[in-house]
Formats: sequence, C-alpha cells, structure tokens
Amino acid sequence: MRPPAYQQLADELRAEITSGRLQPGERLPPEPELCVKIGVSRSTVREALRLLASQHLIVTTRGVTGGSFVAHPDASQLGDGLSTGFALLTHSAAVGFADLLELRRALEVPAAGLAAMRRDEAHLTELRGALFDPAIDDLDTMMAARAAFHRVIAKATGNPLFELVGRPLYQASYGEEVISDLPEGYWARIDADHRALLNFLAVRDGEGARQCATAHLDFIAETVR
Repeated sequence: MRPPAYQQLADELRAEITSGRLQPGERLPPEPELCVKIGVSRSTVREALRLLASQHLIVTTRGVTGGSFVAHPDASQLGDGLSTGFALLTHSAAVGFADLLELRRALEVPAAGLAAMRRDEAHLTELRGALFDPAIDDLDTMMAARAAFHRVIAKATGNPLFELVGRPLYQASYGEEVISDLPEGYWARIDADHRALLNFLAVRDGEGARQCATAHLDFIAETVR
C-alpha cells in the first residue's frame, strides 16, 4: 500500500535535506510552489512540513520574511529521535547490559582522551555541577548526575557526533533487575571515578583520562552482572 501523499512529500524533502542538497538555513520552496510542483493540496504540504518540523529537520516562521527553513543541526534535538529506537532496543531481548557496556567502551575511552585535550573552562564547570555525594543523594539524583556527567564529556570532545550518539546511551536505564542488585559501595566508586576523570581533564592529561575511563568501565563490568 502506498504511503499517504504528505508522507511521500516529507520523504522527498527529508532526502533533500539529509543528502545536503538543501543546506542548513536554506529556505524551502513556498507552499504554493510545492503544491504545483508535487501536485498536491496545500493541506498535504502543510502536513508534510509539520512532520519534518516534529523531526527537527526544518523550522517554520511567520511574517513577510517567514517560511520553512532547513534547521541547523543540534545534537540534543537530533538525539531525541535516536532515543526512541534506542529505548525500544534496550528494553527488548535483543540488547542486554553487556551490549550497552560494549558501546560505552567504544565511545567513552576515546572521548575521555579527546575531552582532556579539547575541553574549556565551561566544560569543567558543567562537570563539577554533575558530581554527586553518594552519602547524601538518592538513587534518582545519582542516576541523573551520572548521565549528565558523561554527556558533558561527550560534548567536551568538540565532535558533535559523540554527543549525538552518547545522548540516547546515557538516557538508557540499567533496568530494575540491575539496579536492585548493585553492591554496597558501588556509587561511592562511581563518584570517585568521576572525580578522578575530572582531575585528568583539568590538567589536560589525555592518556590518564583514557586509562581512567577504561578502569571505570572495567569496574562496572566486573560488578554489574
């Protein structure tokens, strides 16, 4: 069965955007022009544009100079789209905790080294703000802080692809069966590792940061089953 007309139009425009033929900031053809060019009604065009806007691919403004423009890429917004599929996989039988940890190794170790060399003072401030106190903070607070800390590391690499791929990864939950079985002292070690990694970034020690990230993930792999 053929998809609805608005979906076909949205697919065509999405291909133009993702291929680079339409660049960020570039204006899409006006609605009347799209109607004539594609041979569809204005309501169909508007539905297609609403779909693209919901996917953060375009922005629409009103007024004399208004119209629909290709959005400038934003890792946080684009990561939202990845998060849905990521969550579905991580809550299925196809992906387990070991798979998540394997992906974290592939991302976090090189990211730590890059962040140490490329970070600025604002990143260090954000990282300090993402620390927690395992003697005081509750589980939800510590989980949120853990995710925030690693998102800043990804951002500090200066490579938006680390941030894009890492965002849904750090939004993934461990699962109730994992959370309920964490040993005493687990969060104290996580906190200590985060503080050590922050220190390596502060002195721009890339190799120390990579080794710290590796030891951090080794601890998680040995502790969480």
